[in-house]
Amino acid sequence: MGNLSEIYKITFLNKGKVYEVFVKQVYQSDLYGFIEIEDFLFDELSQLVVDPSEEKLKAEFNGVRRSFIPIQAIIRIDEVEKTGVAKISSGDNVTMFPVSLVGGKAEKKDS
Repeated sequence: MGNLSEIYKITFLNKGKVYEVFVKQVYQSDLYGFIEIEDFLFDELSQLVVDPSEEKLKAEFNGVRRSFIPIQAIIRIDEVEKTGVAKISSGDNVTMFPVSLVGGKAEKKDS
């Protein structure tokens, strides 16, 4: 039986940026090729310095009950002991792994 207070850190690519968010739920979606994440957690501790990327993520996911992330966009999923600061960073050092989830025949070229 799993712990009811599990927290997951999801790192994924979105629009050329690396997103890092914390959620309570992550699972394979019924939509083929997607991971579902829900119950977003943001650092609610009182801080003197506000992280602008976390504020942007809060605004972007405000009102979102569940988000569907393409499997090929997932960089990493970690189960962590506590939430941290959600952030957006440059995706300059990350290259998408070429994955095709749709089957098809390779075309043979004539020489």
